[in-house]
Amino acid sequence: MSDRVSIEVRDGIADVRLNRPDKMNALDGAMFAAIAEAGDQVAADPSVRVVVLSGEGRGFCAGLDIGAFMGGEPGGESFDLLGGREGDRIANLAQQVAHTWIECPVPVIAAVHGVALGGGIQIALGADIRFVAPDAKLSVLEIRWGLLPDMTGLQSLPRLVGLDVAKELAFTGRMLSGVEAKELGLATHVADDPRAAAFELATEIAGKNPAAIRGMKALLNAAGTRPLADSYREETRLMKQVIGSPNQLEAVTAYFEKRPAAFTDPA
Repeated sequence: MSDRVSIEVRDGIADVRLNRPDKMNALDGAMFAAIAEAGDQVAADPSVRVVVLSGEGRGFCAGLDIGAFMGGEPGGESFDLLGGREGDRIANLAQQVAHTWIECPVPVIAAVHGVALGGGIQIALGADIRFVAPDAKLSVLEIRWGLLPDMTGLQSLPRLVGLDVAKELAFTGRMLSGVEAKELGLATHVADDPRAAAFELATEIAGKNPAAIRGMKALLNAAGTRPLADSYREETRLMKQVIGSPNQLEAVTAYFEKRPAAFTDPA
């Protein structure tokens, strides 16, 4: 694992931090690779029940490090971000740094402060829930450079803000505060300390039946993407797995005994 991203797992919560503070966590080749690897690592860890995704230093992520990809830094030209997909992945490397949080089997909560620009906001959109500082600056910025957002953002935006607002944000690249982001639906919550608020919610979710939480995320992610009959069948299949299981019975027992539940993580 590159030092571009740090991971610490405690009490079922993976604390994932973009760790290039001198560049406001801007995305160079090493950062792209490290974020994708971090997503794979936490997804494969059965002890992880929730992920909190944040950035070190003065901002969440300033977007693409233009200097690195224009040859301003060693190794900047060695990464083919738009090239082939590995194995059966549906995303290329540029897309994977956001898609990895969508496909992660457990809830991902992004804590956004400072800036989330271009690729940075698209990574945040890959999370299930976003806490954003009121004075944060967010923008789908690619049009400034004559580009289009190519890190899954054009798929996430319409589901959050509606098609017309998504088009306006992408066409103009205008800057949003955390407050306006909340009003539009880009942010779930505004918080003076987004990271602390994210951990408070993560702690609550980590105390729930992990099998039920994983099942709900899978069903919600698939909502509207397949025939209703298929969704209903999958809902039934997952319920049959959960109901009567040791974790489900522990949830009921702990509730009536007024104590924290002691769940078993999946094998």
